[in-house]
Amino acid sequence: MINHPCILILPLLLAALSGAVAGDYLIGVGSHDMTGPAAGVNMMGYANMEQVTGGIHFRLRARAFIVADRRPGPDGARFAFVNLDAGMASQLVTIKVLERLKTRYGELYNEENVAISGTHTHAGPGGYLQYVTYSITSLGFVPQSFDALVTAIELSVVQAHDRLKPGSIFINTGDVKNASVNRSPSAYLFNPPSERAKYQTNVDTLMTLLKFVDETSGKSIGAFSWFATHGTSMSRDNKLISGDNKGAAARFFEDWFFDNNGSSTFPASNAEQSNVARASTKQLSRIKATGGQACNKTASRESKVRKNDGLRFVGAFCQSNVGDVSPNVLGAFCLDSGKPCDFNHSTCHGDDQLCVGRGPGYPDEVLSTKIIGERQYQKAVDLFTSAESKIAGKIDSRLVYLHFTDIEVALKGNEVVRTCPAALGPGFAAGTTDGPGVFGFRQGDTKINEFWKTVRDAIKEPSKYQVECQKPKSVLLDTGEMFWPYDWAPAILPIQILRLGQLVILSVPGEFTTMAGRRLREAVKETLITYNNEEFDDNTHVVIAGLANTYSQYVATFEEYKQQRYEAASTLYGPHTLSAYIQEFEKLAKAVATGDRNISRGPSPPDLSSVQISLLQDPSGDSPPAGVRFGDIKQDVKSRKFRAGEKVRATFWSANPRYDLLTEGTFAAVEKLENDNSDDRWKPVYDDDDFCLFFRWDSSSGDSYGIATIEWEVPEEAVDGGIYRLRHFGAFRTAKDSPVEYFTGASNGFTVS
Repeated sequence: MINHPCILILPLLLAALSGAVAGDYLIGVGSHDMTGPAAGVNMMGYANMEQVTGGIHFRLRARAFIVADRRPGPDGARFAFVNLDAGMASQLVTIKVLERLKTRYGELYNEENVAISGTHTHAGPGGYLQYVTYSITSLGFVPQSFDALVTAIELSVVQAHDRLKPGSIFINTGDVKNASVNRSPSAYLFNPPSERAKYQTNVDTLMTLLKFVDETSGKSIGAFSWFATHGTSMSRDNKLISGDNKGAAARFFEDWFFDNNGSSTFPASNAEQSNVARASTKQLSRIKATGGQACNKTASRESKVRKNDGLRFVGAFCQSNVGDVSPNVLGAFCLDSGKPCDFNHSTCHGDDQLCVGRGPGYPDEVLSTKIIGERQYQKAVDLFTSAESKIAGKIDSRLVYLHFTDIEVALKGNEVVRTCPAALGPGFAAGTTDGPGVFGFRQGDTKINEFWKTVRDAIKEPSKYQVECQKPKSVLLDTGEMFWPYDWAPAILPIQILRLGQLVILSVPGEFTTMAGRRLREAVKETLITYNNEEFDDNTHVVIAGLANTYSQYVATFEEYKQQRYEAASTLYGPHTLSAYIQEFEKLAKAVATGDRNISRGPSPPDLSSVQISLLQDPSGDSPPAGVRFGDIKQDVKSRKFRAGEKVRATFWSANPRYDLLTEGTFAAVEKLENDNSDDRWKPVYDDDDFCLFFRWDSSSGDSYGIATIEWEVPEEAVDGGIYRLRHFGAFRTAKDSPVEYFTGASNGFTVS
């Protein structure tokens, strides 16, 4: 029997129109430097005014992926997901990014199908959020921080869009061991015993990973994973810009991928996968044996070129329901006695400031960051190399804006309650075991002493309605009713669902606690199955992308709210906040399941860019001391011979790093002397994006100059013997309006054996 050619072509045409067959996605990834100002800018996260940037541990990046139907024309659905090495997303950043994307692409990328999520590092520059509560410690709005984020997000999406190609997406899940603990276990115990009995742990240990494979070459271009643990391995005293444990995991993953492939591509054949898996096992064993050190020879100018070529592999570690989850897995102990802290209040002799969590590398916070990063990275490698389940199905997205200060919520039993204007309780001021807050406050306090009431009332006395609405929280800061000089807290919040076949991503504008996240995921999954059990079933994956699109602090369960630990005291919209989220996400999930697009978008959030106050001054001109030039050595390396494991250090006369952020560049490098065709030259081998090279900035010696310290921890392995030197790059202005000039300096050479 001979088939007519049209009969052979028909199935292919039907498959193309369905948009749901294997390989019928367009996939693209992108990555861009978003490090920001490395000097004098308050860090976002701990609200510690003394924690200002003073150098770079390793650089921050925006990492993006785009998935789209292969169908041509405007009917092809798509969405873009961006993961930031930042404390959180910002409503104003999101607004401005969408404006830029609209200028480039029209309505192709919009508020409904673009999600921007933060990893929650507490070691990045602040000043990029538009509400007063989140900009007090940064002395208001910092345009340089803001612009670095907006530009990096935009360009990461542009890269992903420009690299769209036919491909397949695989999904895999597995548990990450010993990378998280519950920092508010007493509050977790307030949840019903029957509910707690459904879970083995009081934190979510599951990692969900997507692997993106180019259909033409069969090689991987990226991987994005979601797992909950706080970005607080680096302490509130740290002043080096750092992606913390998730940024470290991404750096390790991307370097592992490059080292084990010799290029930015991943082999898809089973035999090649096995080879890479064996290589990864050896490398992970080596990292463990060297105490967590991870630094390889893929850095500096050479790697900057590789990072921006068309084959850049992107590995991102995204945040989830992280509210009560800490990376300080050894537990919380008293600084004075070394004994465990009080269980209910996390204090020592009633003092919240003495109770501090310990990471696995205690007392070395950099080592703790490495170890927690490695534990996530190791699981990601395992999931990546063993991923076999291919995603197929529709691409879809929904977003609505909600005026969260007054949502009517229908509870079971026909009880109707409401959310409240935003407010913070005294437990918020106590901070957490990751970063203690103000003396005189304790987690779990529901009363405010008369002194702090007087201070509060001088700022803004809460209304009677607010006092009653927020109970049992006592209102310490009535942020939802404070509007001078502009809004102190967000009132209009976005909630968003992105669908990729059997994967559903819930973009939430805050930090859900472990149990709050579990309830939301279960409610959404049940709704999807109820209204469309042909496309959704028990195998549907629902993940929470935390700190997305804007930031509105925490979401605790109704039961956890009763104890008023930090997370509950920071649940802005009252005891029924979680119920409101679940109710509104169920509506959105129903719309996704039924294909309903006739849903009200709701009120748009405000753009407060025109009223922002900026009190932090830009540097106005630098000049070195008499007799020296910027880049000159102040103190050279102390030895001419070093071995693996030792530290090499040199200091340079330097100018403020804010004159040029050297985006996709470096302030520091390690260079190796090599002979190329009888011509000696210095080749860069490490830069300030590497985990073993530190760039520190200190301006305490003078107003018009500073001291740059470059410190290199010589890796235990993967470093060749030879002659090396430290190199410093920088920029300066002699006056505020003068042109930017550039300088460089180098240490003497030294040998490494």
